[in-house]
Amino acid sequence: MSSHPEVPPSPPAEPPAAAHSSLIRLQEDLRRADDSLARLLSAWRPDGLEVPGQFVDFWEGREAQARRLYELEYGARTSLMGFQSGANTVAPVPSTLADPAEAPPEEEEPEGTQEADAETPLRKDGNPHAAYRVVVDRAFLTEPEALRALDERLAAGHQVRVVDQPLIKLLIADEETAMVQLEAGRSMVLGPPLVRLAVELFESVWQRSRPYLREDGDLDPADRRLLQLMLSGLTDAATAHQLGTSPRTVQRRLRALMDAASVSSRVQLGWYAMRNNWV
Repeated sequence: MSSHPEVPPSPPAEPPAAAHSSLIRLQEDLRRADDSLARLLSAWRPDGLEVPGQFVDFWEGREAQARRLYELEYGARTSLMGFQSGANTVAPVPSTLADPAEAPPEEEEPEGTQEADAETPLRKDGNPHAAYRVVVDRAFLTEPEALRALDERLAAGHQVRVVDQPLIKLLIADEETAMVQLEAGRSMVLGPPLVRLAVELFESVWQRSRPYLREDGDLDPADRRLLQLMLSGLTDAATAHQLGTSPRTVQRRLRALMDAASVSSRVQLGWYAMRNNWV
C-alpha cells in the first residue's frame, strides 16, 4: 500500500447549463437589490414630511432634472458612475453626440447663470476631468442611437459594461452625490451618507456585468457586436434594426458563428463566446 495520501480528484468543470442557472440567480439577486433601493429612496418623501436638504433633494420636471444632471456631470472632479436604461427623456441619447461646433463653450459662465435645459448639447467626450464607468441594460441597447452613443463613450476612454436585468437611471459624481430617477418627472439627489447606498449598488452591479465590445478579442468587430446584442437578449428583429440589416441575415450570421464554435444552440454559443474572449 502506498504511503502517500490519496489526492482527491479535481471537481468537474461547471457545465454550461449550470453556469447559465448561476447567472440567472445572480441576475435575480441584482434585480431584488435594485428594487429594494428604489423602494427605500421612494420612502424618503412621505406626504407632508420635509426632508433635510443636505441629505436628499427632489427635482421635479424635465428641465429641472436635466439642469441638475448637467451640473453633476460637468462639475465632477474625479469620477462619474452611472446606469443607463431605456429612453432617457431627461437627456436623450442624441444630445450626447453633438458636433464639436455645437458643444458648450470651454469658458465657464458665472455661477448661477448656466441654463442647461433638456436640449443643451453636451460634449462628445463628456467631462474631461472625470473617469467614467457606465453600465447599460437591454432596454438601453434597443434605443436608436444607443450603439453610436456607446461607441463615442469607448472612443473617449469611458469604461462601459452591460447587464441583462433592468436598471434604474443613476449618476454618481465623485462618490459624493448621486442622482436617481424615481419616475419620468421626478428625481432624487442624495448626499452623504446616503450616497453610499448608491455607490454600493453600482459596485455590486459593476462586478457582475460584462464588458461592452471588449477590444482584446479575436473576433471581427461586426460579429462581436452581433454577439453582444444576442447576449443582451434582444430579439432577432431588434438586433437587425440596430445593425441595419434583416432578421434573416442576423440568423445566418449567428448560424455561421455557431458552426465556427462547433456548438448547436445559442446558449452554447454565448457560453463559448464568454469563455473564448469573443465579447
